[in-house]
Amino acid sequence: MKKTIITLLSFLSVSAIAMEPMSADDMGMVTGQGGVYLSGDLTINENGGPLNVDGPSAWQASCDTATADAVCGARIAVNTGDNAGSSGWFVLDNIRGRFSFEGLTLKTRTINSGFEGDGAAFNSDVLEVGLPNSLEYESVSLTVANSSSARPTDANFQQTNIFTLNINGQANLQGNLLVYPTGTP
Repeated sequence: MKKTIITLLSFLSVSAIAMEPMSADDMGMVTGQGGVYLSGDLTINENGGPLNVDGPSAWQASCDTATADAVCGARIAVNTGDNAGSSGWFVLDNIRGRFSFEGLTLKTRTINSGFEGDGAAFNSDVLEVGLPNSLEYESVSLTVANSSSARPTDANFQQTNIFTLNINGQANLQGNLLVYPTGTP
């Protein structure tokens, strides 16, 4: 019992010493690197999902390919024309399956040189997305389409499916994606 109390008091005194504030000069000597390193696993509608029918959404219990009229995946719609959304939509539809990745990084980067002289004129920060070391797909499928509106429930909805993609496997990626801001912050 006495040994346990002495050990606990020793631990508490060491912890208290480690939490002392640092001076501005000491902080100036610390070097580090900003950014975020992410790994993850994302599954979209593995066991069913919403199915739009006449009226409100209904739940589709099975999303396998044998299910009639099963549109169970997520939908991403991007307006490809005017701001009013009346000139057409590029659509990734019926997205489902499992995506897992390791090594996606996010950080800011200053662009002030390069790019055939345009970097010096830009002289601002961008978001740098470092592509993941590996990206695994398991039973992933999606449909690439164009559409008359963002939602299938909108009036006079029409969609032309261009192709459907089914993926299983792994991809090894290299490089960075730079996201440039627009407008004035």
